[in-house]
Amino acid sequence: MGKRRRARESAIQCLYQWEVTGADPELILQGYWESHGRVDADLKRFAESLVLGTVAHADEIDAMISEQSRHWRLDRLGLVEKSILRLGGYELIYEDETPAAVVIDEAVELSKRFADPEAGPFINGLLDGMSKRVRA
Repeated sequence: MGKRRRARESAIQCLYQWEVTGADPELILQGYWESHGRVDADLKRFAESLVLGTVAHADEIDAMISEQSRHWRLDRLGLVEKSILRLGGYELIYEDETPAAVVIDEAVELSKRFADPEAGPFINGLLDGMSKRVRA
């Protein structure tokens, strides 16, 4: 597994904790790294940029998710799925050096590891629709 995927997995765990607790994301990250011992600096830097960027733009990303998910209200989504969609949305909008297909594939892989097994197609479709809007 590559560093960027491991960074995304770390980011999802921190974003989920932020969603559940509402705690300061900086403190969440600090606690996360303390509990994981020595971590590659590039992995840590990328994960932190994903978490802090996603949190900073959560309202905008949530609005886009809501627009794209016509039949699902944001509050009906599972917290893990919501965290994965937010992260994917952040990468699609603000990390445009990563190809949209890679962002979507990574989000689907995260859903396989952390979310309901049936979440993958939903996440895939929603992020694909978002990518067509923001990267057109």
